[in-house]
Amino acid sequence: MAIFPLPANYAPPASTSKLTPFVVQPKGKLITAGPAYFAHIRLLHEHDGDFKKLDAATALEREKAAANGNGNGEEDDLGVGDESEDEALLSLDPKEWKKQDHYRVLGLSHLRWTANAAQIKKAHRKKVLRHHPDKKASDPTVAALGLNLNTNDDAFFKCIQKAHEVLTNPERRRQFDSVDPSFLEEVDDVPSASDFKTNPPPFLPTFAPIFERESRFSRKQPVPKLAVPREGDASSKDPNDIEDHDFPTLKAHVEAFYDFWYNFDSWRSFEWLDKEVNEGSDSRDDKRYTEKKNKSERARRKKDDIARVRGIVDLCLSVDPRIKYIKLKEKEAREAKKAATNKKGGAPAAPAGKSKKEEEEEKAKKEEEEKAAKAEAKKAKAAAANAAKKARRAARAEDGGAA
Repeated sequence: MAIFPLPANYAPPASTSKLTPFVVQPKGKLITAGPAYFAHIRLLHEHDGDFKKLDAATALEREKAAANGNGNGEEDDLGVGDESEDEALLSLDPKEWKKQDHYRVLGLSHLRWTANAAQIKKAHRKKVLRHHPDKKASDPTVAALGLNLNTNDDAFFKCIQKAHEVLTNPERRRQFDSVDPSFLEEVDDVPSASDFKTNPPPFLPTFAPIFERESRFSRKQPVPKLAVPREGDASSKDPNDIEDHDFPTLKAHVEAFYDFWYNFDSWRSFEWLDKEVNEGSDSRDDKRYTEKKNKSERARRKKDDIARVRGIVDLCLSVDPRIKYIKLKEKEAREAKKAATNKKGGAPAAPAGKSKKEEEEEKAKKEEEEKAAKAEAKKAKAAAANAAKKARRAARAEDGGAA
């Protein structure tokens, strides 16, 4: 169909639209923009227009991304890593979920109670991608063999889901952390008083890890450490933690440390070890009996745990070389003050202190004198009693003769 040209005197009708009229091109030069343009600007400003420098910087960025990820430049796995899975782990029974190590199931054995929410989420995602039933069913190798692994009894996947459920619930995670299998293995690794009699181990390396381990259960945070704080959080080279500390700082820290631990407020609980009500039992008496027994057992375990921590603190205090050092310094300060007072008053300064042998001799002499005085008093009392007894006999004899 032919289209006739518009007449030479044609003019378009005026627009009645309320829309913004077309913006005319502004005066000046338009600059192109986009990824290529920004890459060009980066090349000029950061690498002086040198493509070799650009290639070197790009390679370095890829190496950093690979170091933070899994080697393919992927995102950082937050330190979760990839723990091995042995046959014993993969054959766990989901019905026995209370006996399983939930951190081990999610591959967090190296982090355990220090794992944060992001790390737990990352670990769970890794395990799900590896062990999800649908993932196994879509495996080309499995499909080629004609196997059907997409079943509802995928035991380990259920264990993964249960571990994630427990560790993402703050209350249930605390209950599990209270009886963490790793902690229970270490809890008995505590020296006894007899270990410090013959060949005592170094003080600071022995007790510092123990208190660090117990501090996770404290309601009050932060928990004071056994060692006196140093500038830059440097570790002490002195196993007794005495050198390189001024006396007031050392004394204040030691007193605050033992004051904290003798008033230790622990959130550790033992609900995780509660016995379940017998399955199929609808008896209220059975439920009440089980609840009552669980409550009693929790109280007993809590009491034993408090006594255990108190025993550690008592042992640490009894062998703490800093306590002996503090007592010695305080004694020297008292003697120096006494000597200064005597000198200021014009009286001759008293000797710094008698020898231990002289003190023992004076003490023994004083005890002997007291013993002798008591013996004399006893003899005098006995003699008076005998005299009174003889007088009573003589009086009775006279009365009998008169009759």
